[in-house]
Amino acid sequence: MAFPSIEKDRRGPGPRPNLTNYRATCRAFSYDAVRRELGRSPGGGFNIGYLALDRQLARGLGGHLALRWLGRDGSVRDFSYAGLAAEANRFANLLRRLGVEPGQRVFALAHRTPALYAAALGTLKAGAVFCPLFSQFGPEPVRTHMEIGDASVLLTSATLYRRKVADWRHELPSLRQVLLIDAAEDAPEGTLALTPALAAQSDSFEAVESAPEDMALLHFTSGTTGRPKGVVHVHDAATHHYATGRFALDLHEGDVYWCTADPGWVTGTSYGILAPLLHGVTMIVDEAEFDAERWYAILQDQKVSVWYTAPTAIRMLMRAGAELAAGYDLGALRFAASVGEPLNPEAVVWGREALGRPFHDNWWQTETGGIMIANYAALPVKPGSMGLPLPGVRAGIVERAPDGGVVEIVEPDRVGELALRPGWPSMMRGYLHEEARYRKAFAGGWYLSGDLARRDAEGYYWFVGRADDMIKTSGHLIGPFEVESVLMEHPAVAEAGVIGVPDPVAGELVKAFVALKPGALEPGHEAGEAAEALARALLGHARKRLGPAVAPREIVFRKSLPKTRSGKILRRLLKARELGQEPGDLSTLESDES
Repeated sequence: MAFPSIEKDRRGPGPRPNLTNYRATCRAFSYDAVRRELGRSPGGGFNIGYLALDRQLARGLGGHLALRWLGRDGSVRDFSYAGLAAEANRFANLLRRLGVEPGQRVFALAHRTPALYAAALGTLKAGAVFCPLFSQFGPEPVRTHMEIGDASVLLTSATLYRRKVADWRHELPSLRQVLLIDAAEDAPEGTLALTPALAAQSDSFEAVESAPEDMALLHFTSGTTGRPKGVVHVHDAATHHYATGRFALDLHEGDVYWCTADPGWVTGTSYGILAPLLHGVTMIVDEAEFDAERWYAILQDQKVSVWYTAPTAIRMLMRAGAELAAGYDLGALRFAASVGEPLNPEAVVWGREALGRPFHDNWWQTETGGIMIANYAALPVKPGSMGLPLPGVRAGIVERAPDGGVVEIVEPDRVGELALRPGWPSMMRGYLHEEARYRKAFAGGWYLSGDLARRDAEGYYWFVGRADDMIKTSGHLIGPFEVESVLMEHPAVAEAGVIGVPDPVAGELVKAFVALKPGALEPGHEAGEAAEALARALLGHARKRLGPAVAPREIVFRKSLPKTRSGKILRRLLKARELGQEPGDLSTLESDES
């Protein structure tokens, strides 16, 4: 089915959306005006840590709740802006005592604990570079990332250190100290127990007078081959984090905001720490992993008003059923947004029906550092669309010319590569130690995203697929996302991953891997007559909706699909397994049962 636009939500009272007249806002917008609103430190610096904490103290928000941490055991810890600033200051003073200088790299390999958030902010206030790692990485990815980043300090837990770092810790000469969040005073050799070390530090610290172009954040992104890329971001990224928190997430004073992303990923840092604090709102941090009932209880009990989550989590909630959601009071929820991979249209509509709010999808990358294209609170949502570019962002659809140049596509609905005009504040400033690789991301005055998309007549952008995920069959170029979205319309389907497999006649054929909702098949019946009948039904549904040239020729059922820890389905891994090829960098792979 084709999904109609969902008009702006009119339910109940609430603040007026920050962006109401899109075109007028875009015409009047300037990043310099945002910088003036954020201001600078008394010494003239532009330091993210200062802007997120000290600026809020100067605004009189010291007593306002900044962070509520929910432990998996039911415990709760609250930090006011003044309290969080004090913890961050102690960490900054500890870094100074350890001899860490501005520009040096502080890595964090930790679960979602209050110490991690204080350390991130303290690192930034000290002028050092915060480098988050996902706690589920194995020893080799941890080592590789820290080698690329020239790690000076590592913050981690005693368990993670023992399992993932201790065996090679002394082989990394740049690593001067390991701080253990939960160790006693008799920490292992070469490490320091964090709690007593912090207790000896002052809770006052003057933020380093960083310049806007000083390096602040180092995130990592994996490619289809080769080593991970270290993506460099600067303190001026705060300008874009602040602007997008206002326009894309519609943050208002008094909001309770929950970003479910782990700080080990760029979303969990940019929008799980920085954007909410820059706006002076209360942010919720949940230590536990996904559990549908727990998540609904958090939304209800914490009166979350703005919620930012991932398509994988939304599909898992869909899998649990709308009946579960109906048992909770979600009346405080004003705005729900999604990021991580394209959000299937079915999930947008389900949000409206089950939660009373549509999900507002948006698009960006580790390299962009912040949201580039979004669906806005006051504008219609087109299910399946990424939305419209942010004020200050110039997006386009382009094609690469044979001479190496780039030609912009102006006619609507023609597929090309999604590109951005450089110059927004959170744009990456480089791939660390890989200047040639960085230069290849730009051509003809554009940043080339590697994503294929189209722009409709109203200016909305629609994701088609990664350029290297496209399937060419019998002369047709097929984006896997379109096929996956149609399969997800079927009530039995929870997730779908689509690839092309070689065919001597057609070039490639479309093959789909499907994870089913509970009860769609009896346990252990992924093969047999019932499975064959369901596969035929899904093939018929896809052919009816897509036509025989685009629909899958084969469907295979899996208990789950391989995904990154940030929730993206790894189509390249599905294809590599199918064809017996090397899968490339798997440092971000989540365990799967496929």
